[in-house]
Amino acid sequence: MESTSVVPGAQAIARAAKLLRLVTSSGLDGASLQELAGSAGLSRSTAHRLLSALRAEGLVDRDESTARWMPGPELFLMGSVAAARYDVTALARDIVRSLAVKTEESAFLSVRRADETVCLLREEGSFPIRSFVLSEGVRFPLGVASAGLAILAFLPDHDVDAYLDRHPELATTWGRSHGVAPLRTRLAETKERGYGVNPGLIVEGSWGLGAAVFDRSGRPEWALSLTGVGFRFGPDRIGELGRTLLAHAHQLSARIAGSRR
Repeated sequence: MESTSVVPGAQAIARAAKLLRLVTSSGLDGASLQELAGSAGLSRSTAHRLLSALRAEGLVDRDESTARWMPGPELFLMGSVAAARYDVTALARDIVRSLAVKTEESAFLSVRRADETVCLLREEGSFPIRSFVLSEGVRFPLGVASAGLAILAFLPDHDVDAYLDRHPELATTWGRSHGVAPLRTRLAETKERGYGVNPGLIVEGSWGLGAAVFDRSGRPEWALSLTGVGFRFGPDRIGELGRTLLAHAHQLSARIAGSRR
């Protein structure tokens, strides 16, 4: 792949793309210029210039009353076209719902996008105490949330090595438990067990289980996951939850393999 230093205009495109991802992951309330500039590592003036250019193309919008930036109408149109090729939510929706009903926990479908996972679907379980770490549009680096842990664990070893080399900041950003050694230990446990476990590493007391979902070629491109309060994921129940999660993940993998996408 050519670096951004030799492709004319690539740096500006990369910065604009990063801002787009930040805007789309900011939820219904949008994000302020200061928040976007800080997260993108840009000056306020540079961020404003790029956002204004994106707004002129309809890719982002700005709420005049709050001055917060939000996804624009062109993104909806582009997404509608891209969904025909990339979106598996229609195939997964009833499976995610079944997972939530059978476990009584919140169930999710996430997709791999480069070095991150993005939540596509959320289905609430019936248990009244819930975890709100994950919702539609939320992104996490691979290996952090349970969905990304499951996906990373089943990537080829050289891809895992390359990912860890690219992201030495994981321990600094997400805590020492995301350093290379403990993360590799969790990846090995995930591969052996078949599903990943996040024992409250993002938010204390909020646990997650994740199982990879594979494409036709056998690559882990999606994941199903469950989240809930820690006492619901005790040793007497976690095995049952894991088996149920794996069964639903296998069902979705088979359905994707049998589709014409």
